[in-house]
Amino acid sequence: MNRQRDSVAIEDDVRMCRRERTNERMELLVLDHHNSRGSWCRGTVESEFGRIVQAKMPLNILVTGGAGFVGSHTVLELLNAGHTVYCVDNLCNAYSSGASKLPESLKRVQEITGGKVTFYDVDIRNRADLLAVFRKHNVDCVVHFAALKAVGESCRIPLQYYQNNITGTSVLLEVMAEVGVFKFVYSSSATVYGEPRKLPITESHPTGNCTNPYGKSKYFTEEILKDLCESDPRWSVVSLRYFNPVGAHKTGRIGEDPNGEPNNLMPYIAQVAVGRRERLKVFGSDYDTPDGTGVRDYIHIVDLAEGHVHAIDKLSSGCISGFRVYNLGTGRGYSVLEVVAAFSKASEREVKYELVDRRPGDIASSYADVTLAAKELGWTAKRGLEEMCQDAWNWQKNNPNGFAG
Repeated sequence: MNRQRDSVAIEDDVRMCRRERTNERMELLVLDHHNSRGSWCRGTVESEFGRIVQAKMPLNILVTGGAGFVGSHTVLELLNAGHTVYCVDNLCNAYSSGASKLPESLKRVQEITGGKVTFYDVDIRNRADLLAVFRKHNVDCVVHFAALKAVGESCRIPLQYYQNNITGTSVLLEVMAEVGVFKFVYSSSATVYGEPRKLPITESHPTGNCTNPYGKSKYFTEEILKDLCESDPRWSVVSLRYFNPVGAHKTGRIGEDPNGEPNNLMPYIAQVAVGRRERLKVFGSDYDTPDGTGVRDYIHIVDLAEGHVHAIDKLSSGCISGFRVYNLGTGRGYSVLEVVAAFSKASEREVKYELVDRRPGDIASSYADVTLAAKELGWTAKRGLEEMCQDAWNWQKNNPNGFAG
């Protein structure tokens, strides 16, 4: 295959591209001259073949909360995409045996991908420790997962949620500004919408009418990010509003392994199915839904992780400035009892449950309109409820006690 290389100036020499032409495609590597470090980053330009061609180059990405459920799966996908990944995590909701400096989830990520993760046991509220990590590495972008994340728990210990989720994020943003890193992907939540006024929920749906401290902490942080972008044009922020991540990696090597009693539906069901817990408590059976139980938009964790890779592609292309938000979900809601039935089928085991009173802070139904993410990020969820349950069960049956064995 004959290849020719040459250079072409784009947008009045704001960006310089190196073009590689083959008889099938043209690949472009975009150098953003506004990047003070002059590093190669991803970009899109229109090729003479009449279509958009996206060039992809490795980035140095710092991931907070990288040892957790969403974090570890995203780290895996980032490594698969060729990025260099640095993780910080205080391990408040991740397993570590103490025998290795690397948490078990990230150790397995390395085994699956053949890549390397650099890990730091750091709490993002510790400014000095966090700054030391940034000064040690040439970070291009931050993906921020580190947060407490259980709705019911947040109603019992709201101050801890505000301290960790809001103060921690503020410290992180201050450190980023000090070292000159201004690209940021934020792990937000559909809870910022509160009780939906209409379904499906679009990104333009009003936010702030939150029903629990967890949702409020995400909403307040989004407001901080909006103010930050408004005050300083150097910032480019993508906030990803998740619906309900479930499932596990297809290998069954990594999955959701909460410390203590699970606060989320799928890991609780899985622990009942594997025999670790006697029965599931279904909070509320009198909602205005088809079977009376809460309806949620469940998204496979790998689809969600891939959504972060797409967001980073968009950020690094230079196509985004200021604050942008996208829903990540499937666009379909399932009730608690539908999830129980699907998991029973996947595991071929009975999942015992009992109907109990509603839980404070919960709502009846929530599911996403994901049109914007498809249009602007080029991302859609590909995996359905059956695959979510199959992969969650594959993880649980092969790791009945989670990462501990």
